[in-house]
Amino acid sequence: MDNNQKILIGCGGAGCLGLLFLCVAAGAFYYYYARSPLATSGNSNTSTYNSSNGSRSNSNTAATTSTMSEDDKHKLFQAAGVTGDGELITRVLKKLGFMRADGTTTPEYATFINTHGNWATHNIAFINQYRTPERARQYVMDHIND
Repeated sequence: MDNNQKILIGCGGAGCLGLLFLCVAAGAFYYYYARSPLATSGNSNTSTYNSSNGSRSNSNTAATTSTMSEDDKHKLFQAAGVTGDGELITRVLKKLGFMRADGTTTPEYATFINTHGNWATHNIAFINQYRTPERARQYVMDHIND
């Protein structure tokens, strides 16, 4: 066995270990972030009271996101993740209807996460355009109220 063969075997072994680590990390991510308690409803209805004028307003997260295309949801989600800002990510998850007021995720979140990888493989240009936290933050700020 010459040195090139030894190198190939070593690289192959390292590649297998890397793939194994990636699978374990993906499983841990799913377990930690995507699992949530069973929900009674996918809609997040909240009522807020404005003490300055005595009015009460209702907001329905599902209605807020119904006008967004799936592509726009994935873009907003992707950009928020790139920022690394936990508060902004939480704000986006609530905007998209994937997080309840108590901080638990909705069943729709797991479904969305399962489709996000496929979306990412078809939208590399977007990902490359907003790969820095600064550019990603600007995208989120420009589109979170759409």
